[in-house]
Amino acid sequence: MSRDPRYDILFDPIRIGPVTAKNRFYQVPHCTGMGWLRPRMLADMREMKAEGGWGVICTEYNSIHPSSDDLTSASASLWNDSDIRAHALMTEKVHAHGALAGAELWYGGIRTANMLTREVPMDLTSFPNSAGHPFQTRAMDKSDIRMFRHWHRKAALRAKEAEFDIVYVYATHGYLISNFLDPRINTRGDEYGGSLENRTRLVRELIEETKEAVGDRCAVAVRFAADEKIGEDGVPIHGERREMFEMLAEMPDLWDINIADYSLEMGVSRFVKEAPLEPYMDFVKSVTTKPVVTVGRFTSPDTMVSQLKRGVVDMIGAARPSIADPFLPKKIEEGRIDSIRECIGCNICYSGDTIGVAIRCTQNPTMGEEWRKGWHPEKIEDKGSDGKVLVVGAGPTGLEAARALGARGYDVMLAEAARNLGGRVTRECALPGMSEYVRVRAYREQELVNMPNVEVFRESALTAEDVFATEVDHVAIATGATWRRERFNGEVYVSIASEGTSPEILTPDDIMDGKLPRGPVLVYDEDGYYMGGVIAERLQEAGLTVTLATPSDQISHWAGKTSERWRVRTHLMKLGVKTIVSHNLTSFDGETASLCCEYSGAALPLSVSSVVMVTQRTPNDGLYRDILARVDGKVDELPFTLKRIGDCEAPAIIAAAIYAGHKYARELDTVVDLDEPLKHDRVDVGDLPFSEI
Repeated sequence: MSRDPRYDILFDPIRIGPVTAKNRFYQVPHCTGMGWLRPRMLADMREMKAEGGWGVICTEYNSIHPSSDDLTSASASLWNDSDIRAHALMTEKVHAHGALAGAELWYGGIRTANMLTREVPMDLTSFPNSAGHPFQTRAMDKSDIRMFRHWHRKAALRAKEAEFDIVYVYATHGYLISNFLDPRINTRGDEYGGSLENRTRLVRELIEETKEAVGDRCAVAVRFAADEKIGEDGVPIHGERREMFEMLAEMPDLWDINIADYSLEMGVSRFVKEAPLEPYMDFVKSVTTKPVVTVGRFTSPDTMVSQLKRGVVDMIGAARPSIADPFLPKKIEEGRIDSIRECIGCNICYSGDTIGVAIRCTQNPTMGEEWRKGWHPEKIEDKGSDGKVLVVGAGPTGLEAARALGARGYDVMLAEAARNLGGRVTRECALPGMSEYVRVRAYREQELVNMPNVEVFRESALTAEDVFATEVDHVAIATGATWRRERFNGEVYVSIASEGTSPEILTPDDIMDGKLPRGPVLVYDEDGYYMGGVIAERLQEAGLTVTLATPSDQISHWAGKTSERWRVRTHLMKLGVKTIVSHNLTSFDGETASLCCEYSGAALPLSVSSVVMVTQRTPNDGLYRDILARVDGKVDELPFTLKRIGDCEAPAIIAAAIYAGHKYARELDTVVDLDEPLKHDRVDVGDLPFSEI
C-alpha cells in the first residue's frame, strides 16, 4: 500500500542546526529503567524505533556527574569514557537506519539524594530532597556553578565523541537548571538570581558553552516549560515564561517544550486525552524561528498533520506512542494505518522506571525484550511444525496468543465463551475513563481479520470433552480470572461476612455485569491499582453514597508507579467519595462494616448496606484441571501439549496478560532453556582470577 498524500507533510525533512532529520517524527527523551545499567538492552530497544522510521531517537536523562544519581531509577550517564563506548552502541545502531541520535544532559539537584554514589547533591540553596529522602542539597556558591558548567561541557564533549547528533540543555521538570529560572525558588542575591536576566544567565551560558563544545557536528536543543506553574488543566499560567522565552528564542537549534504539570504532560488516558499541551503552546512558534517539538501522546496521524499545518509544532514529539508501536512512522508511510498499535495511556511503561526495572508496554509485549530475547515487534519466527493450535479464551492473553501464532503461520482455533471478544479488557473499558483500553482488543481483532489461518468461534464455551474432540496438537487455556469476594489476610483467604449473616458482598465483576449494590456502599480496595477508584466512581455516578477504604497508607498506592495516584485521589475527592486509609476490613453483617487500624488496632465501625470487594482474583482454571483429570494428571499422556496462560495461570495486570500470550506463541515448538531463558545484560568480568576482579 502507498502513503496517503494527506500525510506527506509528516515525512518532510527538517533542518536542526547543523543536522537534518529525515522526517517529523521525534522520539523525545524518555526513561527506560535501563540507562547505564543495561546498555545492550537500551541500544537494541532504541534501534528498533529507528528501524521503525522515527527521524530522531533520544536517550533518557543523562547524568553528567556522580553527584547526580537517581537510582533506583536508572538514568543514563556521561561520566567517563566507558559511557562513551556504551552510548556508541546505541548511536551506531540508530544511524544505521538513517535516524539522528539525541542525548539529554541532566543534573538532578533537589531531586536526587545520590543514594548509590553518596556524593553530595547541589542546588540553589540547601533544599530538602523533593523525592522525600531525608537529605538536603548543598547551597551552590560561584565556584560550584563554575564546576557545574565544567561538568556540563565535558558531558557535551563526551556526547559528541559518542556520535550523538543532538545535545540537550535540560532546563525543566524541577531539576537544577529549571530552579535557576524559577522566580519563587531562585532567591539568590548574586548575578544568578533576582532579575529575569540574572535567572536566565546559567541557561544562556550552558547553551553557548555546549554549542562551543560540540561545534558544527551537533545541534543543541533546550527542554523548557511553556508555563510558570500548575493551574487547571488546559488553562496555562504563563507568568513571565513568554518574556523568558523571548530572551532565549534564537539561541538553541531546537526547542523541546513541555509544561509545569507532569501529571498532565504524562497523564494517563483516564484523565488526559490526546494533544493536551496545545493550549500551552499558544505563543511559542510566534516567538522563535527555530524548530519546535512537543508531546501529546499522539496516535492519530490526522492530529499530527493538524499540529504541523496549524503551526503548533514543527515536529511530532512522542515517548509513549513510540513505545507502543516503534513502527508507527513506517506504518503511516506504507499506508498501514489500521496496523498501528495505539498507546492506551496506561503508563505501565513509566512504572518500569519507578520500580527500577526494564521498560515494558501493555500494547507491545516485545518492548524491552529486543536484546535479551531477540523479539521484534513486527517480525516473528515461522511456525516450528504443521501442528494445529486451540486457544480457549479470547481475552487479552488469548487474543495476543492467537494473533502471534497466526503470524507464525499456525492454523489456530480461537474459542470464546462470550459473544464479544476481549475478556476483561472489553469489560473494563466500559468503566469511567477507561475507554482507550479498548485499543488492546481493537488492534488484535483487526489483525485477526486479515489472518485466514485463524478461525474465531464466539459463544463457544468448551468442555474437556470438546477440547479432546478438536484433535489439535496444542492447547492453550486462557480463560482469565474472577474477582474474589474474600480477602487475603496474609496467610489465607477469609470471608468478611459475619458469622450467621448473608450480607450483600459484591465484586468488580458484579459491577461490570451491571449490578448495583444498595447504598451507602463501601468499596474495599486491597488491589491498590486503578480498579478500586474506577468502581468507586461508577457507584458514585449512580447516585450512591460511597466510601473507599484501603489497608494501604495511600489510595491506589500502586498507581503512584504509573504517575496517576495524585489524580486518582483528587478526582475521588471532587466526586465526593469519602476515603479511609490504613484500615483493613475484618467483618460485615449487612449493616456495619468493621474496619481495623493497621497500626493501633483500633476499631472503626462504618454504617453501610453493601460492600464491594476489590481484593484478589481466582484463576479460572477449571477447564485446565478437567483436561488433566482425564489422564490422572499425567500431562505426557495427553494427545496434545497443554498450557494455561495469562490470568488463568497467575492473575496480574493487562500488560502481563498480553506478554503471557505473546510468550506462549513465540516459544511454541521451540527449545527453551528453562535454566537460562534470557540473556543477562550486565558487566561480564570474564575469566579473571578472583584476586584481579
